[in-house]
Amino acid sequence: MAQKSDLIIIGAGPGGYETALAASKRGKSVTLFNGNALGGTCLNEGCIPTKCLCRNAAVISEFKNGEEFGIDEFTFSVDFNKIQERKNNVVSQLRTGVESLLKSAKVNVVNAKASFRDAHTVTAGGEDYTADNIIIATGSVSKSLPIPGHDLACVMDSTAMLSIEYVPARLTIIGGGVIGMEFASIFASLGSEVTVIEFMKQILPPFDSDIAKRLKQALTKRGIKIITGAAAKTIEQTDDYEIKVTYEVKGKEESVVSTDLLMAVGRAPYMEGLNLEAAGVEYTPRGIAVDDNMKTNVDGIYAIGDVNARMMLAHVASFQGLRALNAIDGKSDGIRMDIVPSAVFTVPECGMTGLTEEQCKAKGIEIRVGQSFFRANGKALALGEPDGLCKLIFRKEDGLLLGAHIMGVEAADLAQQCSSLMARNIKLEEMDEIIFGHPTVSEVIMSACHNVK
Repeated sequence: MAQKSDLIIIGAGPGGYETALAASKRGKSVTLFNGNALGGTCLNEGCIPTKCLCRNAAVISEFKNGEEFGIDEFTFSVDFNKIQERKNNVVSQLRTGVESLLKSAKVNVVNAKASFRDAHTVTAGGEDYTADNIIIATGSVSKSLPIPGHDLACVMDSTAMLSIEYVPARLTIIGGGVIGMEFASIFASLGSEVTVIEFMKQILPPFDSDIAKRLKQALTKRGIKIITGAAAKTIEQTDDYEIKVTYEVKGKEESVVSTDLLMAVGRAPYMEGLNLEAAGVEYTPRGIAVDDNMKTNVDGIYAIGDVNARMMLAHVASFQGLRALNAIDGKSDGIRMDIVPSAVFTVPECGMTGLTEEQCKAKGIEIRVGQSFFRANGKALALGEPDGLCKLIFRKEDGLLLGAHIMGVEAADLAQQCSSLMARNIKLEEMDEIIFGHPTVSEVIMSACHNVK
């Protein structure tokens, strides 16, 4: 006899467990399948552990610049084991918190991988479970380039990189996206000689080109070698166990030899073992197809987060889960899926929300742009963080704020501030009337408004 609940959620990452908590709060009985570690990729192998290392990198960078703050003859050593221990403690603390929340909410957590038996039934650990509505939230896995040598044991993905027990002497990173650039920044601060090979003409392809160019300059100044417009061709291990990556750039074949290699070329939806065919759910290698309510082609089955590949961000998964829950309950909502803040926690960090200048041009939208520089901001100078740019994009016809693109100290929080304003359809003339505290880094937003051309 199958165990019955109001809602089944497959996957216990942020999308899965936060939707489970929200559904329980609405009085639904929920069965949540946790196929791996509670908290999913974000908590265990992604956002949180990476941000812990990013913080270490930022602190070490500040220590290296101690003389600037009047700290003379200051020496320090880095204990990488303690850095990893701190990261693991943070992850463990948060995972325990998630467990406690789910227990308090009386969510039935099943620590097993689930697969579909039919459109309303899943099986896990030899037991059957049924519900009128099922949400798939299985997340994603690291992708790899299908080039010779990609499957060598020495090639690490981001998960392996987070568990590394030493600081690489020389690190090559294939991929200049968010994951690649964060690890480049982290290990350069820790003392690694870092080389990044990126296929596109700029790092951080989704970001505004002005921000990407400025970040490249900042990271190059810190000693990171960044090669853009370069296609990795082969990976091989030398006789003395070093790693040689051959790549093509501007029609020429070049190579780089390092002690360690990270493959950071994005992530792919994880659907292995779900047996979607049994439920009749349509999917491709690019993900499960859903509508704007996150509903699949099968009534009662929804897919949220990385597995639908609409936007691979943990906070997006959580709000897609809320949208699916609202659809199940027949409720409408005002969640703006087109306004999503995102960040890269390099040193300096970057934040963005809304449309880039390139996207506006592609859509034929006439715009006005305002820019300001962190070197003119009192708080940024006081912090010793003068490197940065704030770029705001407004629609020409009515002054509507369409996008914000920021590199510099506190950029992620500044992008969130702009995202909140955009969600309320703010216009330039209204932004000009907002009082910004002084001295704060957020004044770069005010200055960018004043500099609109």
